[in-house]
Amino acid sequence: MTAPDVVQIDSLLTRTPGVYGGRLCLAGTRYPMTQVAVHYREGMTADEIVAEFEGLSLAAVHAAIAYYLANRAAVDAEIEEDTQLYREAAAADRLRQAASAS
Repeated sequence: MTAPDVVQIDSLLTRTPGVYGGRLCLAGTRYPMTQVAVHYREGMTADEIVAEFEGLSLAAVHAAIAYYLANRAAVDAEIEEDTQLYREAAAADRLRQAASAS
């Protein structure tokens, strides 16, 4: 009997230059690890995340959650930085729209 193939956990998360700014993503997707962390922080389970977002494997989502739990402070800081950049960009966009409307 042959042993089943073993998946190396580190193969489930990858960084690819030019994909999501070279940030950590679920392998084979453009789905960032930070988004899994956000959903996990909001109380979603791995099964719920997989059901909600097409193309994600349960193993990769569990790997992303494990990465988040092992690196919580750094990932939380990255999420907060992204949130702040989004708020600033949205505010600038609203100002541009208001200026062009007047």
